[in-house]
Amino acid sequence: MATLVELIAKKRDGATHEPGEIRRLIEGLVAGELADYQMSAWLMAAFLRGLDTRETLELTDAMLESGSVLDLGDVPGVKVDKHSTGGVGDKVSICLAPIVAACGVPVPMVSGRGLGHTGGTLDKLEAIPGFRVDLTIDDFRRIVRELGTCLIGQTREIAPADKRIYALRDVTATVESIPLITASILSKKLAEGIDALVLDVKVGRGAFMKDLERARALARSLVDVASRGGKGVTALLTDMDHPLGLTIGNALETIEAIEVLRGGGPSDLVELTLELAAEMLVLGKVATDAADGRARAQQAIASGSAAELLRKLIAAQHGNPRVVDDPTLFARAPVILDLSAQRSGFVVDIDPLALGLAGVELGAGRTRAEQAVDPAVGLVLRATKGSRVSAGQPLIEIHARDQAAAARVTERVLGAFRIDDDAAARGPLVLEALRGSAAG
Repeated sequence: MATLVELIAKKRDGATHEPGEIRRLIEGLVAGELADYQMSAWLMAAFLRGLDTRETLELTDAMLESGSVLDLGDVPGVKVDKHSTGGVGDKVSICLAPIVAACGVPVPMVSGRGLGHTGGTLDKLEAIPGFRVDLTIDDFRRIVRELGTCLIGQTREIAPADKRIYALRDVTATVESIPLITASILSKKLAEGIDALVLDVKVGRGAFMKDLERARALARSLVDVASRGGKGVTALLTDMDHPLGLTIGNALETIEAIEVLRGGGPSDLVELTLELAAEMLVLGKVATDAADGRARAQQAIASGSAAELLRKLIAAQHGNPRVVDDPTLFARAPVILDLSAQRSGFVVDIDPLALGLAGVELGAGRTRAEQAVDPAVGLVLRATKGSRVSAGQPLIEIHARDQAAAARVTERVLGAFRIDDDAAARGPLVLEALRGSAAG
């Protein structure tokens, strides 16, 4: 039997691992037989030499099985979750989970925090007064069984090997590997005890994957590995060359997601939420096709059942359910600064990355995992791509802790907008759809 060092050398030299070898590496890491610096060497080898689909599946399974895999067998129905690769203004999970659960499909959701220019669902949820995402596994299972959904953070029991490996990737320049990203995402998601998964793979300047080819490759890898793992899976490639919705910032985005459940919200956020809900309802076997799923999701909003489910969910997770009906209960920034168009014309471009970075600078995001976020600060768009504006008309609001903080981001925020004489419409929101062999 090859030693662990020989297995590192094998991938370094470009060879394909035999079945069981990657599992030995992961088990060695967890048991303390493989040092962090040795795992870092293997990660760099895998980054440079690549992993095929079978190797990626074995890595996913080994990381998944390094901790607890939740048993949701006592929850009736096909359990379906959604994962987004992250974008600016992406608050979809907050409105999506109650909609899908209200339609009869259980949604156990383990979410993440924001890091860098993209926000995190957990940070947005914690903008709700009292809301807790650090529930026990037993509480998570109970709430999913009683309400049909629950949204928590990754616990110590869920894919602990992934936590260690991601920390190493973060400091060894090995994050941008499609097989390693695939295994990291799926090991956490499959540990939830789900039967199917819908993936929202963002592509564009505000996304992790900037170009369509790379985003498509990631989506295909995720679909192939999840399918081989026996899960129903669909991936939508969606536009992130423009912020999603009109808000950036934790309380602001949560309020906007609630607006969707109350029958409002910006059109692009509503559209993407309905598209993802439809796919989840098809995989959950309560909708015959996407059109049927979309109609069911719209009915859950119109009837008020989705909003009512969110009220119950917030109460179950120790938050104040009155926020669903009274947005003034959210924290508000002391300073709101309007920035206006400097010329007349059409808004032809809004750079999501620039606005995402401005949000981080205001305190809405973090550059280090241990940083706290300010729930109240952020940005509110007053014009979108394609809008006709006049000189002096408001383009965007800066919500800041103080005047100095607003002033620091003013130039960056204004620089995100490009105004021209000729109109430019926004392109399609959903660019492509990829479906696994079990997705129908």
